[in-house]
Amino acid sequence: MTKYKIAMLVGSTRTGSINQKLARAIETTAPDSLQFTPVTMEDMPWYNGDLESNRPDSVNAFTDAIRQCDAVCMVTPEYNRSIPGVLKNAIDWGSKPPAENIWKDKVIAMTGTSPGGIGTAIGQQHLRQILAIQHAIVMPGETYITFKSPDMIDDAGHVADDSVREFIAAFGERLNKLVALMASA
Repeated sequence: MTKYKIAMLVGSTRTGSINQKLARAIETTAPDSLQFTPVTMEDMPWYNGDLESNRPDSVNAFTDAIRQCDAVCMVTPEYNRSIPGVLKNAIDWGSKPPAENIWKDKVIAMTGTSPGGIGTAIGQQHLRQILAIQHAIVMPGETYITFKSPDMIDDAGHVADDSVREFIAAFGERLNKLVALMASA
């Protein structure tokens, strides 16, 4: 079986984050052919073109980690109808310099959760716009989850509700199919 390396980016850095829990649920329900690697974003400074000539080690570590992966899974909350600054900052660093854009032709799957009724749908639309200009290959469809109760997903990624578990597993299956399709192209 072919194995695909997937970078896991979680847009929430908060302790006890429901999006961190969702990321673990994706990992536990995904096909065995997907190997997830958490990649941190919070230790990079805010993007500043003045730092381009001597990029910080944290930026080089981040961009190297993304380059080594076949795809990226972005699990993000929605902040003010958009994405968290830490995720936007990571995208900005990865897009520079343009000739070395790590997002170009990279398969991206996105999802997120929130207690609200429309989950992270609007934030994902904004993320989709940002990634389109980077020439990323974004997995079609919307996948967001309303986090209905504190015990819906535990810290280890176990999902209490069968229908939610199946929904998350289907997300992993779609990612697996897209990565395999792009790898064969």
